[in-house]
Amino acid sequence: MDIKLKKYSHSITTKIVVFIIAIVCLTGVMKAIVEVEIENDAEFSNAVEDHYFQSWSYIQENEKLVRNLTLLIEEYKNEEHILNGGTISDDEWRLVEENLFSDYQFRSRNYNHELSEKEIYETFKQDYADEITQAKDKMIKDDLKAYHLLLQYLEEYEVPLFYASDGTNVFTNTTLTEKKQFETYPSYMIFEDYKQAIYPKETKENRYISRLTRLDRLDPKNTVVYVAFTEEFLDSKIKEWKENKAIATKNLYKLVGFLIGLIFSFSYLIFVIGRKSFKDQELHLNAIDKLYNEIKIIICILLIFLVGEAYGNNDIFLLLIAVPLTIVGLVLVLSVVKHFKNKSFIKHTLIFSLIHKLVTFVGDVYRSGSVGVKTVLIVIGYPILVALTFFMFPVTIGLAAWFAYKKIKSFNAIQEGVETIKDGNLHYRIEVGGKGEFGRLTSNINSITDGLKKAVDSELKSERLKTELITNVSHDIRTPLTSIITYVDLLKNEKDPLKVERYIEVLDQKSKRLKTLTDDLFEAAKASSGSIPVDFEKIDIVSLITQGLGEVNDKIEAMALDFRMNQPNDKIYVIADGKLLWRSIENLLSNIFNYALEGSRVYIDIEDLGNEILLTFKNMSATELNISTDELMERFKRGDESRTSQGSGLGLSIAKNLIEIQKGRFKIQIDGDLFKAIIYLPKHPLS
Repeated sequence: MDIKLKKYSHSITTKIVVFIIAIVCLTGVMKAIVEVEIENDAEFSNAVEDHYFQSWSYIQENEKLVRNLTLLIEEYKNEEHILNGGTISDDEWRLVEENLFSDYQFRSRNYNHELSEKEIYETFKQDYADEITQAKDKMIKDDLKAYHLLLQYLEEYEVPLFYASDGTNVFTNTTLTEKKQFETYPSYMIFEDYKQAIYPKETKENRYISRLTRLDRLDPKNTVVYVAFTEEFLDSKIKEWKENKAIATKNLYKLVGFLIGLIFSFSYLIFVIGRKSFKDQELHLNAIDKLYNEIKIIICILLIFLVGEAYGNNDIFLLLIAVPLTIVGLVLVLSVVKHFKNKSFIKHTLIFSLIHKLVTFVGDVYRSGSVGVKTVLIVIGYPILVALTFFMFPVTIGLAAWFAYKKIKSFNAIQEGVETIKDGNLHYRIEVGGKGEFGRLTSNINSITDGLKKAVDSELKSERLKTELITNVSHDIRTPLTSIITYVDLLKNEKDPLKVERYIEVLDQKSKRLKTLTDDLFEAAKASSGSIPVDFEKIDIVSLITQGLGEVNDKIEAMALDFRMNQPNDKIYVIADGKLLWRSIENLLSNIFNYALEGSRVYIDIEDLGNEILLTFKNMSATELNISTDELMERFKRGDESRTSQGSGLGLSIAKNLIEIQKGRFKIQIDGDLFKAIIYLPKHPLS
């Protein structure tokens, strides 16, 4: 089941199918909204309304009428009131005068500064008398025009019936003037004498009713507003409301269904976009993702308007265009989502790229240039920065001072560090951050210090090794040599043939031991100098080791060792010198015979690493390995510090040098009493 899920969850086919589903759902959502809001001028709220009188449509039918009646009665009243400036409030007129006075002050900058504020204002009223009059006349004309437009608008009303009066001015579209006459209609609103009467009662439960009943600007003592709806008008509006309710209900179900589908499909696309599997850590970008994010967002906004216009006009041609535009928009949105997931949304913007390139360019010039170039950049750049940020001059001064302080502090730290190192403290490190010139200088000084410290440590180690080498060589050569001298002296005076024969046998062993030591020492010197000629060839490593183990089978049986080989089924070839490689392996086998625990197992593992072959020898030591791997690799070092074994202590060192001149690597590991010799050899390309 898991395998099938991994196979289909991120496949391109699944992504395309879900993308098509997302497009269909998005198109369905937009179509449902357009059909309700634009085509039928309805609201989705109609779907949850129980009655026409509790609907938003009912409020819309009355709100504009009541608002206009309120404006006529309270503000405009009549033409005479407007012409006398009654519609212009003190606050409005004060604002107009302040604007004119500001204009006067701007144009008259050279007026006498010795005048008081009051005298200046009086001068302004004299100089700007015509402009003040013209401004007032314009406001009166605008109000008069608005007044007549309202009257024209009210004249177009046949239904609802209305009557509004402030005791002097009357605005109506009917001959009815009494409250009781309006109350005979199936629906009405009465505003009179601090009281409100609204019928039918369902209207009071309308949650938007406050938009009609909030008549704070009217004077309830003198003002009355009557509004009534005829039965024919209500029947037509209720019928229209029911039709809109049916459309809104149908499209609400569509909207919810398509919206759920869009949420699930879009969520899936967000989850899998840019990845090929659940475990894929890398986010894969394509050509579209190279477009800058803010450009994609701007294109998406334009596409939203174009698609909305296409659906709003309900034109077949435009609708055919709307689908591909929707596809393009969704692709761009998913591309932006990719950058959010990749945490590169800000970095992949045009503004950020331009700023980053500018900063990088200036930084590169500054870092790569000499002190002279940097000085020129600072001399030219700082005045430009000050000019661009003149309103933040204290900030730029502060930044410049901070920058100078940091540079001086860095210079002092370098100077003090050099003095400390000069006094012989090679472990001291200068801590100066940054990537500038001082940072590079600090890094170079620290590198020189590290080099000196390594050179000193290497010299000390070399001296120690020389001393140990001389001591070990002297000890190992002197032991058989002393025996030889002793037995030669014994032979001079010995007459017994049996003892003579035994002494000669001892002399033969000691002389061979001395020869072995000198030969190993000579070979170690040649191997470390790299003067041994190397003849590279294709070698079957498994056959080489198998054949070699056969040659030393007597020693294996003598120590009862159990050799276990693990190698691949296919043949493995390495590039090496056959004689030198066998000499290296022979040294490792000799090391095993000298130090391995009798009756234990020895493991030889061969692994194919691609470009290299890994060869590992593992054995259990007979004595405790209380020595580090670095020391064990030194010449004349042995696993038994008592030096009772027959080894020269040069075998591992010779093996390491021989492997390295064959372009391989050699290292050893110690884990308790487990000894491991590890060899890496270059693999033959045709194996």
